[in-house]
Amino acid sequence: MISEFIYKYYIDPVKYGEPYNVVETLTYALILVLGVYLLYRWMSQSTWLSDIGLKIDASFILATLPYVVLGGVLRVIQDTGMITGDLQFLIVTPPIYFVLFFFTIGMIFLSLYLQQQGLIKNFISFYVLAGCIAVFVIVLILAAWGINHNGIDLFVLSVIPLMAVTATVLVWACMRYLLKWTYVSDPLYCILIFGQLLDASATSYGIDLHPAVHYVEQHVVGSNLIGLTGTAFVMFPLKLVVLFPAIYVMQLFRKEANPAFWHLVLLAMIVVGFAPGIRDMTRMVLYV
Repeated sequence: MISEFIYKYYIDPVKYGEPYNVVETLTYALILVLGVYLLYRWMSQSTWLSDIGLKIDASFILATLPYVVLGGVLRVIQDTGMITGDLQFLIVTPPIYFVLFFFTIGMIFLSLYLQQQGLIKNFISFYVLAGCIAVFVIVLILAAWGINHNGIDLFVLSVIPLMAVTATVLVWACMRYLLKWTYVSDPLYCILIFGQLLDASATSYGIDLHPAVHYVEQHVVGSNLIGLTGTAFVMFPLKLVVLFPAIYVMQLFRKEANPAFWHLVLLAMIVVGFAPGIRDMTRMVLYV
């Protein structure tokens, strides 16, 4: 019974590329919350990390963004079918989150080690560079695959970011000038808004407007809302229903919460919007 349950709700959806189910969604949400907390506890209690000056702050979150993008483009490697066999399941959701987590942690430790040895002056610079190089390599691989298979759709590469930027400006202006949330000008909040609306833009364009490939929404809430309303553009109000209270609550507890924990929670919120948005857009650019 237990093995059947695990295969039905966890293994088979990954193996056969099925949409997320309620059990799977709730489980991964709990794992994300627990993972953020355990990461915070580990980093905050590590005397070595504190001694060498590792701080989980705005600079660190911004430096981690290349690794968020890396997760999105790396996921598309599996979508293209370049990798066959069981190894491909390491770069599907959710295993890819663990792969990216260990890679990111590895780059943090390598950067800190090089700084400690006096080989570099600032570990953040090397950390960012390593992430950007990793993204560049994966993008080159995907571009080469696209050129030799379905081509590269530059229109999609332009229109989806344009949709996301337009929506971000409108939402930001509403928060800043109508609600008088001056704090929303913080770059971290701007990135959070853009990442979530990039996800909404990619989903909306892919399902309702893409002329060549039929895409579907895999997440439970989104797919049900699309089914009820008949349009994927419902993802925009869905994102706003989450974004407005989320940013308000995050700012409400910003001064009271531990700064490291607060920034890790915000990073998790950025990841769950930005990475899927990058992945969906890249899929459409490559027609996969």
